[in-house]
Amino acid sequence: MIAYLIRRLLYAVPILIGVNLLTFALFFVVNTPDDMARMQLGIKRVTPEAIRQWEQQKGYDKPLFYNRAADGMGRIADTIFWQKSASMFMLDFGYSDDGRNISREITTRMWPSLAIALPTFLIGLIFYVNFALVMTLFRATLLDRVGVALCVVLMSISSLFYIIGGQFLISKLWHLVPISGYAGGLNSFRFVVLPVVIGVVSGIGSSSRWYRTIFLEEMGKDYVRTARAKGLSEPGVLFAHVLKNAMIPILTGVVVVIPLLFMGSLLTESFFGIPGLGSYTIDAINAQDFSIVRAMVFLGSLLYIAGLMLTDISYTMADPRVRLS
Repeated sequence: MIAYLIRRLLYAVPILIGVNLLTFALFFVVNTPDDMARMQLGIKRVTPEAIRQWEQQKGYDKPLFYNRAADGMGRIADTIFWQKSASMFMLDFGYSDDGRNISREITTRMWPSLAIALPTFLIGLIFYVNFALVMTLFRATLLDRVGVALCVVLMSISSLFYIIGGQFLISKLWHLVPISGYAGGLNSFRFVVLPVVIGVVSGIGSSSRWYRTIFLEEMGKDYVRTARAKGLSEPGVLFAHVLKNAMIPILTGVVVVIPLLFMGSLLTESFFGIPGLGSYTIDAINAQDFSIVRAMVFLGSLLYIAGLMLTDISYTMADPRVRLS
């Protein structure tokens, strides 16, 4: 197990380097510092002096990869890549264009994101799996057909409709919870309950239908017929054998999502005014603050790789037939 984890960590290093280089190329080669200055200054006929002053203030006046004017290691260290991108491997994301520490902002804003994403994930997973199990237990009956039809209808509706409809019905008409905003501590419950409910409802269609497909595929295998031949009841077969053997494909989709919970939901946080990482990213894009966007892209890649490692580790816990060398 330890050797496997070390090997996967070594695989992750070139992937992160590639993501970092690609992100750097998109932000600094395709979109040059001069272009950034013009967008930030917001002046159609900005003077070259103003551009040079802006680049000097932000540290964009240096060469991209190699500084011939510097001495020794300064030829590499005194460059835009080293100061703006290489430091991300140490989780030092630098400062945004308005002078705020990005690492501190991420640490502060991830808790509101988790306050919404974690309950949505846990409640949704329990509901989706059980709903799919019920449809599988009563497969080819009226209950199953109604459930499948409901899933198709729900997955055909945009998540934006659930957000706007929920705000209008629950908040504006019934006045049960605030329509937007956020407060810390126990008061946060009033602000996150509606986003959590909407997040769970919007995922019923696609998730439950996918789990149902997995369970139906397992129902046709030989070990199910053997269990039935031994006299085991249909619910016993479903919950004792099918659910256990279906954990591998379920974990594949579930565990990868866990690290991404830290990143927040772009639409949900923006519409509900939640000061999480999702709204932080949207605000940075609108403000054309590329320092924040680069940091969020790198952080998302790092968390996704961590999710893949968690997926592989969880395989051995769910299925003893899987062995990690």
